[in-house]
Amino acid sequence: MDRDELELFRASLQQAAASHTGKALDDAIDELGWRDALSADRRAAVSTLFEEQGKANATSSALDMVMADALGVDAAVVLPALGRWDAPGDRGLGTSALQRRDSAAVIGSDGLRLVGSTDLTVRPIGGLDPSLGLVEVSVERLPTEAQSANWTAAVAAGQMSLAHELVGASRAMLQLARDHAVERIQFGRPIAAFQAVRHRLAESLVSVEAAGAALDAAWEVESSMNAALAKAVAGRSARTVARHCQQVLAGLGFTTEHPFQRYLRRVLVLDGLLGDSRTLTKSLGEELLSTRRLPPLLPL
Repeated sequence: MDRDELELFRASLQQAAASHTGKALDDAIDELGWRDALSADRRAAVSTLFEEQGKANATSSALDMVMADALGVDAAVVLPALGRWDAPGDRGLGTSALQRRDSAAVIGSDGLRLVGSTDLTVRPIGGLDPSLGLVEVSVERLPTEAQSANWTAAVAAGQMSLAHELVGASRAMLQLARDHAVERIQFGRPIAAFQAVRHRLAESLVSVEAAGAALDAAWEVESSMNAALAKAVAGRSARTVARHCQQVLAGLGFTTEHPFQRYLRRVLVLDGLLGDSRTLTKSLGEELLSTRRLPPLLPL
């Protein structure tokens, strides 16, 4: 896409994510041709939709679409438990897409199997963020034959998508805190004039930009390691932004009436999907120590 096409595409997805969620958002992005964009320009499609989805705190089946595309199938995808990114086998997690698709891709150690929705046991998960629509999945009967599938590529695609969604949510949290700091008057001055508040907002902005830069680098040199690094940086940055912005919002940030709590819940769960920031960092460090080899430097 050229610059004008990308801006028009972004504006359309922004409006769709702000106005719809769940199945309604799936229908809206289908009408906008997002699936075609995913095939034609994967970077633009993924970065644009997931950041806008993160900003709007909306949900869709896009994560399943991205990972299914990498697997070469047309189905929902069974995900590993929170904090993990290995092949889940016959028990794992799923998005709300599992309840709207006829089949699901189940990846085990010996390959991929397509399982009909009638052979799945699905249990809704409340948890920290019920609005995300995650479900617990177990497979009643697995087909005997398995087909080859590149689970590593699917995980990398999913991690990049989630990292963009975390960046979008982080930008939304920072905007909420910034607006509050400008409007809240204390001792006759906006609290944005106080150094402690400004430092928290500045550190949040640095964290968001660092996550964006990590994503840009991971798109320039695509690999499973760079995708994991981008996801780890985005997760850590989102937690940093959430902590600082909640302090700036003070008591308001702890109320269910204020939208901040929805973003806080969302980033904590998104950080756990396909590997949380701490687990990914630990795994990458252990790999470097075991191989005694540093990866090639990213272009600056």
